[in-house]
Amino acid sequence: MAFTGWAREVWDRVVASDPGLHRLRMALSAGAAMATTLGLEYGYARLTHAGPEGIVIAMLMGTVMAMLGSMALTGPRVWPKVRSAVFFPVAIGAGMLPGIAVAGHADLTLVMLVVVMFVAVYIRRFGQPYFFYGFMIWMGYFFAAFLHARWPELPSLLADVTIGTGWVLVLSITVLRTHPRRTVRRVLHAFDARARAVARVSADLLGTVPAEERRRARLRRKLHSRQLRLAEAALIVEGWSAEPDALPPGWSATALRRRLLDAHLAIDEFTAAAVSLIRTDGGVNGVRSESARIAGHLARREDRAAERASRTLLSPDRVGPGGYDSGNTRSRALRARQLAIAALEFIELAARTDAPPDVDDAEEFSPAVALALGALPGSGAVAGGVPARGRWNPLSRIPLTTRQAIQVAVAGTLAIIAGRELSQARYYWAVIATFIAFTGTATRSETSIKAGNRVLGTLLGFGVGLVLVHLTTGHTIWMLATIVVSMSCGFYVVSVSYAGMIFFVTIMVSQLYSALHEYSADLIVLRLEETAIGAAIGIAVALVVLPTSTRDTVEAASRQYFAALSDLSRGIAARLTGERDYAAEDAGDLDALTRALDLRLRQLALVARPLTHSHGRVLILRNDPGLARHRITLYAAVARQFRSAALAVRRSPSEVRDCAALSQRYRALSDIAAALAETPPHSGRLLLGAARTCVTADAVPWPRPPGDACGDLDEAAARPLTRLWQLLDELDVVPHAAPGASPPARPISSET
Repeated sequence: MAFTGWAREVWDRVVASDPGLHRLRMALSAGAAMATTLGLEYGYARLTHAGPEGIVIAMLMGTVMAMLGSMALTGPRVWPKVRSAVFFPVAIGAGMLPGIAVAGHADLTLVMLVVVMFVAVYIRRFGQPYFFYGFMIWMGYFFAAFLHARWPELPSLLADVTIGTGWVLVLSITVLRTHPRRTVRRVLHAFDARARAVARVSADLLGTVPAEERRRARLRRKLHSRQLRLAEAALIVEGWSAEPDALPPGWSATALRRRLLDAHLAIDEFTAAAVSLIRTDGGVNGVRSESARIAGHLARREDRAAERASRTLLSPDRVGPGGYDSGNTRSRALRARQLAIAALEFIELAARTDAPPDVDDAEEFSPAVALALGALPGSGAVAGGVPARGRWNPLSRIPLTTRQAIQVAVAGTLAIIAGRELSQARYYWAVIATFIAFTGTATRSETSIKAGNRVLGTLLGFGVGLVLVHLTTGHTIWMLATIVVSMSCGFYVVSVSYAGMIFFVTIMVSQLYSALHEYSADLIVLRLEETAIGAAIGIAVALVVLPTSTRDTVEAASRQYFAALSDLSRGIAARLTGERDYAAEDAGDLDALTRALDLRLRQLALVARPLTHSHGRVLILRNDPGLARHRITLYAAVARQFRSAALAVRRSPSEVRDCAALSQRYRALSDIAAALAETPPHSGRLLLGAARTCVTADAVPWPRPPGDACGDLDEAAARPLTRLWQLLDELDVVPHAAPGASPPARPISSET
């Protein structure tokens, strides 16, 4: 039985690492598409008597279309895929036409290369399909210009592209089609697995002693990371819930959102209790050890054992060593009870997979997030509205895609000049490095990190590629298999480690040059050198030419976070007084407002990632990664406290909701958050208006008269103000000596 529990925990870790198996599906789809397209293109080239060179070109074009098509044609809907795929040959052809036209004219080829790079990036502004169209335009030009294609060869090249496109489209709407309901079921499993992962870290934390302070700090950081990942899984479910036929039978999107929020709250309460036990307890005693045992059972899906242990912990007749009547403080006992109650609630919710909660489905469901290719959107969703640094520059406020197009054009020009100094024939590796550096990135820190990872991946892949080339030389099947497997592995790790993807790409490139009988160690070293040149140029251009500041992007994300916090506070205030019109049409939908806040927190943590990692100390001047991590933790703590308050208010009986004092506080909190959304905090800048509002809110009396039903909401509703006080103080928003300002009367929660 124990083995089964540990085996389940290991499997949960695998599932939790890839919600919905999105990365695995992408890798397998790319591998299947490339392998079958290679065979199809080979057969077509043999039937048309294309010759050895024509066969290689056909297979190469087919592989490119398979790679790009497998990424572009994701999702469950057929007609959007058809509409996108129809223009794949058009995009490739649009790049081939100028490539053939300038072939043989060296200087004109280089000028046109820069123009094509600009266009390929500029058209990304028109939506997700144009991201791939831009790539295809660039690839079409690259193939035509550097393979010295001629006009008579154009129909054959377009035929290769059309065959590859048609085959990938057929695969994407048949055997490789994404099924929404299966995907939602897998993401729900990932949500549950990530909740169990939070329990595992809580168990490890409960098992520490005060002397292990460094380990405790490390586990608290790990716990914070696991909690953010849990919210990400919930947001992925949120995005998929809007797809037709995605929901489990008998469930509505609103009911599924409600169930996940309830489970999310149970895990939050469980974690807060575990952390509080650590803060209030000097060592591992009976209560702590039993709490750790409960957390361990939850992590291993031993729910019956966790339920028995929780009920034992809640037993009113508990006495003796470690019991509540033998020296444990009241606070310690309350936290232990909170942990046990939260565990029982989570176990109950996990068992009720076939019983949706009662919700009001009268209003149309609107997801808090729109997925991009089946995943959560990247930093561009925030950075798109952030102007570039340099107020003197009239181009600083043009759209991000246009700024990146200019950056790519400048970087491409410099890469051509510097790359040709090293090699007149292989300079395009430097150009590719600069072009890719501005793909999928938004800020200058992200661009710099991606460029550095490209060099690192190329360096690491050099040695492995050399060994594999010697093993596969003369064995065509093994060579092709290595190419397909390498690219599949690259797709699988790309969202986790870009350096890992380039590691596998370097292996694939080594195999390609071996197939073309051009491979040598000197050639791969040259590729590494050209890549380093292109990466250095990309970093320099990202830092100097129309740079999008990481700090400015974090500031924009924090404004959106505070705006969502204001909306949720206003919604809570409206619920507490029954004034549904106070917060406009969203006043009553606290679940939707809560998920919107989770989205803003996720975006804030995402764009702040360069600040929180150790390399942020090198890339960003005057940056303290430890302080940045601490502040993100505070933002997350505020979001968790507001989530708890919103669900407490939503769960309360209707007669409890007429609480004028609580409503007054939350209106004040909404005003504070709205002020911060308008004027984001900076160290040294004092938002006196927000500070005074916070002081006023803290002065509102809490409803504590005996028998007052609102008193039941007191603790859950009070904690958000306490936590927001701490956040404002940490951000230097509340002046320490401001008139009338005083520290919170209640102790600051230990949840961080």
